[in-house]
Amino acid sequence: MFLNLVNLQSSFSMEFKHWVEIVIILIEALAIIIIVTSIISGTAQFLIQTLSKNEPSRDESFRQYRHKLAKGLMLGLEVLIAADIIITVTIDLNLNNILILGLLVVVRTFLNWSLVLEIEERWPWQHRKEDHH
Repeated sequence: MFLNLVNLQSSFSMEFKHWVEIVIILIEALAIIIIVTSIISGTAQFLIQTLSKNEPSRDESFRQYRHKLAKGLMLGLEVLIAADIIITVTIDLNLNNILILGLLVVVRTFLNWSLVLEIEERWPWQHRKEDHH
């Protein structure tokens, strides 16, 4: 009887792990779709604006393009962090993986801060440009 319980638990654990892996693949695919979509739509919008005579200046169009790409990358990075957290917590929770997860979160957080700096053109602790009226 004890052996049957161990086999049942092992079977359930393997089934759970299988489903979590599928969910992780879907979440990572979503992140890729978000990033690629922002690149394609941002590039298309930039090209349309630069070829149009009634749209903003080329510099403004380029600034908007960079902002759109940065926002897409930020969202994609957030989704990838979520996938990393899920896989670490549910499938392979050990000190080594927690340390790797921590390092990934630090690197992705740094990238996110860099993208925020790119979008807002200021450090988070600085006042917004429009705040100085």
